[in-house]
Amino acid sequence: MIYAFDTYYYEDYANTVCIAFEDWTSEKEVETFIEQTPVSSEYESGAFYKRELPCILSLLTKIALRPGDIIIVDGYVTLDNDGKIGLGGHLYEALEIKCPIVGVAKNEFTTPDSQRRSVFRGESKTPLFVTARGIDVDEAKLMLEKMHGNYRIPTLLKKLDQLSRA
Repeated sequence: MIYAFDTYYYEDYANTVCIAFEDWTSEKEVETFIEQTPVSSEYESGAFYKRELPCILSLLTKIALRPGDIIIVDGYVTLDNDGKIGLGGHLYEALEIKCPIVGVAKNEFTTPDSQRRSVFRGESKTPLFVTARGIDVDEAKLMLEKMHGNYRIPTLLKKLDQLSRA
């Protein structure tokens, strides 16, 4: 199973959503998990994970991960060639490396990272940026390219974003 997470922040709470789907080419989700949590910290530039990681970990308590499952986060897993990690990297460590994590980011992080791949989907001239731990980043790139939908953002990741904002 693949579990994709996104969190949207309101004034005093965060709305975290996870959609589960069977494989990379799935058009529809199998299950949806939603949880509102109080916002525990303000946004801190360069430390986005401090705000979002607790939300994802809380929602993960409702999900029984199994061997072979993959998690997708809205953001980065790795940030540079010096070992700095993003939200996905911190999640990978928090889960004690039990599950591959794929980061799909809409905006480019400026530091060089040999583990970052650009993915152009549909007719878009603007890429998505993929990073990963526990799975080869080139394999993750190919899988993202195969995801359902004709546009830059795959169908299920677009739906996830919409659900987190609802």
